[in-house]
Amino acid sequence: MSGMAILFEDEGYRRLHPLTLNRPGYDLRCGVRLLYEKARAAYPAAEFGYHSRDYLGALIKQQKGTSKVNGSFGERGLLLNGRVLWTEKLAKSIPLEGEDRIYSCSGDIIAARLSGENFAAIDWSNPIKTSAFLGIPVDKIEAEIITHPWDLIHHNPAQIEMDAAALGCNGAKDGKIYDGVHLLAEERITIAEGASIKPGVVIDAEGGPVFIDEGAKIYPQAVIEGPCYVGKKSAVKIAAKIYEGTSIGEVCKVGGEVEESVIHSYSNKQHEGFLGHAYLGMWVNLGADTNNSDLKNDYGIVRCFINGEPVDTGSMFVGSTIGDHSKSGINTMFNTGTVIGICCNIFGSNFPPKFIPSFSWGGADRMVEYRFEKCIQVAQRVMQRRNMELTDVEQAVLQKVYEDTSSRRKDFFVLHQ
Repeated sequence: MSGMAILFEDEGYRRLHPLTLNRPGYDLRCGVRLLYEKARAAYPAAEFGYHSRDYLGALIKQQKGTSKVNGSFGERGLLLNGRVLWTEKLAKSIPLEGEDRIYSCSGDIIAARLSGENFAAIDWSNPIKTSAFLGIPVDKIEAEIITHPWDLIHHNPAQIEMDAAALGCNGAKDGKIYDGVHLLAEERITIAEGASIKPGVVIDAEGGPVFIDEGAKIYPQAVIEGPCYVGKKSAVKIAAKIYEGTSIGEVCKVGGEVEESVIHSYSNKQHEGFLGHAYLGMWVNLGADTNNSDLKNDYGIVRCFINGEPVDTGSMFVGSTIGDHSKSGINTMFNTGTVIGICCNIFGSNFPPKFIPSFSWGGADRMVEYRFEKCIQVAQRVMQRRNMELTDVEQAVLQKVYEDTSSRRKDFFVLHQ
C-alpha cells in the first residue's frame, strides 16, 4: 500500500490574500502547473489527502473528487506544506516513509513525517501551527516557499522552464501551424494537439521554452516570448504582445501587452492595455484599455497592502494582484502594487486606492459595497457563458468570505465615500 501525503495549510495563507480567501494556497498557479500538481508529481507513488480551513473543505472535496479532506487520513502520513514549490529533487530529501521528523526552512515547516500519537495530535480543523510539532526532531532543508502573491510572479519564469521539462515538452508540433508563422528556437516550442497558430504569429523561444497547450488558439500577428505557457483552450488575440515569464491558464482570452504575469484560468484581458508583474485570479475580466503600473516613477521598492497592512515587497517590479470574480471598466488605471479583493467591480477615472477589500464597487471618487445577491447573479451569468455553473458549495464559500470581510469593508468605506 502506498504511503499517505497530505497537503496542509499553515497560517501563511493569510499573507497570500486575496488569492487565498476562497481557495487553499496549493491551488495557486506558478509556472505551468498549480502548486498541488507539483506536489503530486514529486510524490507519484503517494496517496494524497488535503487539509484546509474548514469552510473550504467541501469545495476541495468537490474539486479534487476525494473524501480525504481534513480527516480520514489513517494513522500516519507525510504532511507537505502547500505553499512550497515541490520538486522531485526536494522530495528525495524528504522520503515518504521513515521515522517521525520535521523539515524546516527559514522558520517555516516544509514537511512533517508523523505517526502514532504525533499524527493523532494534529488538529485538522484549523491551519496548522509550528507549535503542533514540538518535541519532534528537526532537519533544516532548503526549499522555495511562496510567502506573498508577488513570489508567484518572481518564480514564474524558472517554474515554466522546470514544469515544461517535467511534462516532457520536447518541441513536438502536434497542432496546426499555418503558413507565415515564425518560430525562433523551434526545438524549444511545443504545440499540443488541437492548438492552432495563425499566419503572422512570431513565437520566440530563444529566452526560454514556450508551451502552447491543447486547443489553444494564437491569432494572427501575435508575438510570444519564452518562457511562456498558454493553457488549454485559451486564446491569444490579434497582435497581442506576450512577453517572457507569462503563464496563461486554461480558457482565458488575452490581448494587448502582458509581461511576467500569471492569469490563473477562466479570465479575460482581451483588449489593449498593459498588464505587468501581476496575478489575476479566476473569472476576472479587465475592460478595454485597463492598465496597471508595475514600476514606480522613482524606481523605488514597491510596497503592497496585504489585509490592509503595508508590506515591503523588496522588488522594484510589482503589478496588480486581483482576486476571483473581480472586474474593471474601460480605461481603468491601477497604481503600482495595487491589491484588489474578490468580487469587486472597479471603474471610473483616476487611480483607485491601492488596497480594495472584497465586495467593493466603485473607483477613485467613491466606493460602496457590492451587494452579495447582485455579485452572485453576475458570477452565475459569467460562468454560464462558459457552460459552467456556480455550485452551491462555491456560493457558500463566497458567502463566508463576504461575511468575514464585512468589518474591513466598513472601515474602508468610511475613508472612501
